[in-house]
Amino acid sequence: MTVLLIEAFYGGSHKQLVDLLQEEMQESVLFTLPAKKWHWRARTAALYFAQNVPVNPNYRILFASSVLNLTELVALRPDFGKLKKVLYFHENQLTYPVKKCQERDFQYGYNQILSCLVADVVVFNSAYNMESFLTSIGKFMKLMPDHRPKDLEKIIRPKCQVLYFPVKFSNISREHDKDPESFFKVLLKMKEMELSFHVSVLGETFTDVPDIFAEAKKALGLSVLHWGYLPSKDEYFQVLCMADVVISTAKHEFFGVAMIEAVYCGCYPLCPKALVYPEIFPAEYLYSTPEQLFKRLQNFCKKPDIVRKHLYKGELARFSWAALRGKFRSLLTTEPKEDL
Repeated sequence: MTVLLIEAFYGGSHKQLVDLLQEEMQESVLFTLPAKKWHWRARTAALYFAQNVPVNPNYRILFASSVLNLTELVALRPDFGKLKKVLYFHENQLTYPVKKCQERDFQYGYNQILSCLVADVVVFNSAYNMESFLTSIGKFMKLMPDHRPKDLEKIIRPKCQVLYFPVKFSNISREHDKDPESFFKVLLKMKEMELSFHVSVLGETFTDVPDIFAEAKKALGLSVLHWGYLPSKDEYFQVLCMADVVISTAKHEFFGVAMIEAVYCGCYPLCPKALVYPEIFPAEYLYSTPEQLFKRLQNFCKKPDIVRKHLYKGELARFSWAALRGKFRSLLTTEPKEDL
């Protein structure tokens, strides 16, 4: 039996997952496209893979992330139609935030819905990701002017399950912050009050960097310990281990690998009481407003032992590759229904 792994956006958590799966499944082959120009990957990757994945009668299971338009791939490659098709959602385009509803490209979410209809198993990295997607289908389809398909949630839901993204704690990944304005606003307020703290801002540098990054770096001055991309995972790991607190000000998050890794390194997490975070972290580590975040950090600056002697009260083991390995293996070893 051969497992066909396809990743249209081979970077970050997408890369981590398929690399783990290929390592685990000896009889597997991996085909990828670089993690660049996400929108074009979503639009065109199916045709690329249809032309570049060789025909192999030994294929039994197809695993792909939801960046790929699975419907187009199966239509272009009828030999894939009989395979057990597993679609994994790292994120979903029905609830991915945009500034204005008019700016949301209907096609991306629509393609994900179509891919779910074609898939045999639809897997989400969190319950939040799954429920936000399924419960948004009805409203999303109302964007169509007429002749709207019916009962799509009812058709797709029975295929769905939650399987957390497996964090291999010996490895470290990077994840850019989702709302730098809120994050830096709190830090600059702390700086104005002459509170004693140091900050490390880690992550890859993308083409469009908000102005607030340069402004905040200058304003924070000597409070900055590390800034920007660290080329080595070991270096990244070391910086996390030096930190006392890890902060998320995300406006969207479907899992949050970087936060879990930071907590594993000993950081005290502070996350919004929203999105996936209540599913991942106990209530003690959640805040509702920027003011609450500021007050927590202010208190930590004055009494650093609160976090330095704190023992994390949540459970990290359930997100480990060791805990999830068997479930992923089972997902990729079940034979398809059809007789091939």
